[in-house]
Amino acid sequence: MLWAHLVAVVHALAVVLMVTGALVALRCPRVLLVHAPVAAAILAVHLAGAPCPLTTLELALRERAGGEPYTGGFLGHHVLAPLGLDVANPAVQAGIYTVALVPNVLGYGLLALRAGPAAGSARRSDGRCAGTVVSAGAETTVHAQPQGAVRRSRLSPRSAPAGSRRCGSRARARRC
Repeated sequence: MLWAHLVAVVHALAVVLMVTGALVALRCPRVLLVHAPVAAAILAVHLAGAPCPLTTLELALRERAGGEPYTGGFLGHHVLAPLGLDVANPAVQAGIYTVALVPNVLGYGLLALRAGPAAGSARRSDGRCAGTVVSAGAETTVHAQPQGAVRRSRLSPRSAPAGSRRCGSRARARRC
């Protein structure tokens, strides 16, 4: 029964990742490397009308261990039944789709806006970056020069907090 419980925990983590991954990616874009394939797999299983492989595996492990299988799927058994909701109810189904879709549309929409041509950059009107990069306790100021040349100067480590960057949104991805 231990294996069935472990599969249920992995299943719960997959559901949480599916619902929250796009929003977490706003803070830590590397989450998309896990979220996008998981979301695509869940969507593919759902659109194919196939049973979830994690639910099938959990039920098989329960039976092998002598436990009783449940009906209604993972969400129906572990999330909705304790709340007194029926997974077959159309209103409950609409709620499930809303809870899964809204954070993903919002998260990916904001990520797309952020990745746009003028999104989140601290660029001057001439297109050159006039920012400061702080790493390992020493600050480096990037001075924009004509023809793309960049001159760097070292400042004292106390000039800015370590790990900060004041030149666009790419720094947020590096800190994650």
